[in-house]
Amino acid sequence: MISRVKSEALFAEALKYIPGGVNSPVRAFRAVGGKPFFVNRASGSHVFDVDGNEYIDYVGTWGPAILGHAHPKIISAVKAAADAGTSFGIPNPFEVTMAKLVCAAVPSVQKVRMCNSGTEACMSAIRLARGFTKRDKIIKFDGCYHGHADSLLVRAGSGALTFGNPDSLGVPASFTQHTIVAPYNDEAAVRAIFEANHGQIAGIIVEPVPGNAGLYLPRPGYLEFLRSIATEHGALLIFDEVMTGFRLAFGGAQERFGITPDLSCFGKIIGGGLPVGAFGGRAEIMDCLAPLGGVYQAGTLSGNPLAMAAGIAALEELKVMNACATLEELGAQLEAGLRDAARSANIPVTFNRCGSMFCSYFTAQPVHNLADAMHSDRARFAKYFHGMLEEGVYFAPSQFEAGFISTAHSSEDIEKTVRAAAKVMRTL
Repeated sequence: MISRVKSEALFAEALKYIPGGVNSPVRAFRAVGGKPFFVNRASGSHVFDVDGNEYIDYVGTWGPAILGHAHPKIISAVKAAADAGTSFGIPNPFEVTMAKLVCAAVPSVQKVRMCNSGTEACMSAIRLARGFTKRDKIIKFDGCYHGHADSLLVRAGSGALTFGNPDSLGVPASFTQHTIVAPYNDEAAVRAIFEANHGQIAGIIVEPVPGNAGLYLPRPGYLEFLRSIATEHGALLIFDEVMTGFRLAFGGAQERFGITPDLSCFGKIIGGGLPVGAFGGRAEIMDCLAPLGGVYQAGTLSGNPLAMAAGIAALEELKVMNACATLEELGAQLEAGLRDAARSANIPVTFNRCGSMFCSYFTAQPVHNLADAMHSDRARFAKYFHGMLEEGVYFAPSQFEAGFISTAHSSEDIEKTVRAAAKVMRTL
């Protein structure tokens, strides 16, 4: 049994001063039970807790650590930038370099605006879509998370045409009355929404590969359908690539699937692990933003030199090393091994993967949307999670979160993970 005496003491102290003892809810381990551990160091594919325990990490700070933790080039870039000043509130050269990198990598992005988080990016993209189209209503999909902005914290109502109800206390129902929720991968539901709201839909916002309810993939032709119906009705298609951008391909999911959205949202990887977000798209849409247009968006720390320097180092390294090929190979190795482990233990598991993103659902049926995912055996997952943690493997502490592989993961890391999974699954 791994000892976590120091972590337990820190958590007890944190509970006195921080709501729930954590600064983001999923860290509290409420979905799996038990108490969180505290990390004070990370390197490559491993994290180290305050008690000296070492874990192979498949969370990767929820996606940004695509090159692994504490990558030397990113650390050097941050140190050099910090020596010149941590923030100016004045334009700096790094902002221009980052913008050029993003626009060159993602052809649908002609202009880009930096912000400080994925939440800000999605919130701003929706405001921009509404301002550009002069319409109010937005379509989103159940199981897709676009940050904690009021209008996006919505769960589905009694049917596909029902306006979403707030998914959090403190969000007035009136704030979400223009957000309509549809099941992911359901073309008929989207058609019905457009028919019932003719000329009122400003845009569709979607994670092209949803990674916030585990991970499920678009059915063949589904993203093409969203592109087509948005164009048909004069609505904008917004890809939330906060997780998938620069990970599923250097140009994101839109490159991998060959789809051109009108607006795209980015985060995580483009900050090299520092807080950052961005949204971009066609120049005619982006030029509706202040100071050129009437759609207001601002941020004192937007494009700050530390985040920009880290992100530039990360993107340049990803481009040079052709990371996606390495990640695909490691992902395939992990998928094959975990499938074999579940099969050998006679445990029903549906394993979904897209490149370096993955999820093991403890259910025998395929998972194409949130309703399918909810059939998962969450109690069994909790046992699996804690068993793997005892074996030195850290997955996300929820059945409904994606896992991430980095270029720092080795074949030996994958082999150790598979051996641990085979051992743990025999006990479930």
